[in-house]
Amino acid sequence: MARERTAYHCDQCGFVVPKWVGRCPDCKAWGSVVEAGPTATRKVPAGPVSAPALPIAQVEVEAARARPTGVAELDRVLGSGLVPGAVILLAGEPGVGKSTLLLEVAQSYASSGTGRALVVTGEESTAQVRLRAERTGALSENLYLAAETELTAVLGHLDDVKPGLLILDSVQTFAAPGIESAAGGVTQVRAVASALTAVAKARGMAVVLVGHVTKDGSIAGPRVLEHIVDVVLQFTGEQHSPLRLVRAVKNRFGAADEVGCFEMHEGGIRGLADPSGLFLNRHSEPVIGTCVTVTMEGRRPLLAEVQSLVAASTLPSPRRAVSGLDHARVAMTLAVVERHAECVLGNKDVFAATVGGHRITEPAADLAVAMAVMSSAFTRLLPPDLVAVGEVGLSGELRRVSGVGRRLAEAYRLGFRHALVPAGSEDLPPKMKVYPVADLPAAIAAVRHMNIQDGRPPSAPRP
Repeated sequence: MARERTAYHCDQCGFVVPKWVGRCPDCKAWGSVVEAGPTATRKVPAGPVSAPALPIAQVEVEAARARPTGVAELDRVLGSGLVPGAVILLAGEPGVGKSTLLLEVAQSYASSGTGRALVVTGEESTAQVRLRAERTGALSENLYLAAETELTAVLGHLDDVKPGLLILDSVQTFAAPGIESAAGGVTQVRAVASALTAVAKARGMAVVLVGHVTKDGSIAGPRVLEHIVDVVLQFTGEQHSPLRLVRAVKNRFGAADEVGCFEMHEGGIRGLADPSGLFLNRHSEPVIGTCVTVTMEGRRPLLAEVQSLVAASTLPSPRRAVSGLDHARVAMTLAVVERHAECVLGNKDVFAATVGGHRITEPAADLAVAMAVMSSAFTRLLPPDLVAVGEVGLSGELRRVSGVGRRLAEAYRLGFRHALVPAGSEDLPPKMKVYPVADLPAAIAAVRHMNIQDGRPPSAPRP
């Protein structure tokens, strides 16, 4: 007979240890290791089946068809909408707009005639939610509100309302019966999520769980929670920017690399079908030290403007200030520009930034940063309809990046007609004048053939 063993796990992070310890080896929390109960290796007998197995071609799929939420940007990320019985986890930092977005989703779902929507809040009162709904215009006869913190009470509301969509805000504030740990602990979160998942599958009801995030931006709670749910969404946004992004980290019903764009405003939140306007500052006249690039947010191309200012420095160590760009990549690009473009920057202050608070981290923006810096250093204007896409190597070569065709197609749609791309790039749009260049000197030569205007007065000497 197999010997039973007692297992222990951390009540904060779920880490399993073979014996009791005072401090969790994973999350370093004191007094969080509790006994999980005896475990034993034994033969499990076969039991009755809930439904007979069928050939895959005979399985009914109509009940699993996605239904639009009424919020186009969220449908884009989910993959056509909400699937009945799906459990979705939406995580984001405090104040980013999770409750506002889901209230908009609940109102759109309730007003579409698909069914009732129930919002259960454990962090606010129903009056507070009603005030937000009035401010954002999210009132509907089929939208129900409840303020509870017990899972049994939530199940009672489901029997009374019979909704097609349940929103739980947030899962860390609810407690399941029979669990001794406090609400928000690993055991409680796992029990609440498992119970709601079983109810969602049995009733064919879509469930959206709001989750908290830790200090480093990851989803709080046990990792098993991400395995229980069907879809995991990350809701992010910069503090000083109105842009909000919804990314699909996991999606059993669609692509996991889609991104939805939203804009926060005084009246709530609205989807942005064309968010590139937030990151472009279209000038009536060309401006020295600016260059436009195309970044990829998932599979979505976004145009962003890079600005640079190069000025004489009076300090022993010239300043290098960066906003919205990766500081290490900008420093590397400046070194390459000084070495391979004959641009002296050692005695000058260099400032580089993006427009609209957009943060660019991918290497495809290196070429735009280099062109903006050289435009400011040489006081030369770049063509206003030029985009630059490419990664700059340490030897001055331009490396290919993914999705060049999709990037340039978006730039052409917005009125850009010239493009600098690395040599060997594929799927180039035929209507756009594209200059494939192998290195940084070749990019400079290509720009000179575009009739660049001098930014200095006619009498001023050219550098």
